Amino acid sequence: MTPAPQPPASTPQLDVIAVGAHPDDVEIACGGTLAMLVRQGYRVGIIDLTDGEPTPLSPGPEVRLREAQRAAEALGVATRVNLGLTNRRLFDSFEARVALAKEFRRYRPRLVLGFGEKTPLASPDHWQAMQITDAAVFYSRLTKWDDHFDGLPVHTISAHLYYTLAFAALGLPDGAGHLVVDIGETLDMKLASIRCYETQFPPAKAHVLERVRAFALQQGQAAGYEAGELFTSPRTLGTRDLMHFLFGLTPAEAPRKPDVR
Repeated sequence: MTPAPQPPASTPQLDVIAVGAHPDDVEIACGGTLAMLVRQGYRVGIIDLTDGEPTPLSPGPEVRLREAQRAAEALGVATRVNLGLTNRRLFDSFEARVALAKEFRRYRPRLVLGFGEKTPLASPDHWQAMQITDAAVFYSRLTKWDDHFDGLPVHTISAHLYYTLAFAALGLPDGAGHLVVDIGETLDMKLASIRCYETQFPPAKAHVLERVRAFALQQGQAAGYEAGELFTSPRTLGTRDLMHFLFGLTPAEAPRKPDVR
């Protein structure tokens, strides 16, 4: 019997991977959550499908990639990968699906965060990125297909959540469930990571950061937090531990009132 392929020994396993079409997508959508996960001790990575170039004020991809690395450092994220697919011509293709699935097999995340809807009047790459990510999550666990994946072992991703860039919409995105992550402690880190993209957010576009901040405040306060980031689940959310789900506490940590008889 041929032994099962093993992950590369030099590749650290990640708990969470966030996927964006371009450098700056995940910072805008879920940078606060990534920073909070890092603080909580989880291993977090970012995968950008393209380099995001050309853009009006950037001299070239090398500058945008340096900005992306600084942004990852601002969030505390140690692993960032760029797949080198073509900006403005990003399409859901077999090759793109396999390229992303290889990274999922290589880094073996438990949770993937990615685009969850179209972004009208913005880049159509976002919608393509959603479809590529959906497919790659599936491809990552498919057996009997080793020749397409450089011998990387199959890996099943346990959870997949969608983030949103639909700041202009008043309603919730379509989905089977929604949740807000508390980023009150990391909102400033999120905004600092976005400011790392000096070519994309010069002083003339300072209003964009104010919009991001306002959206975080609105989403957070709707859930009882100072600031938050909204996620949509394609599957109905559930829990076996209601108290931990609601309060984030173990039974030993839960405050108890004195037993007065």
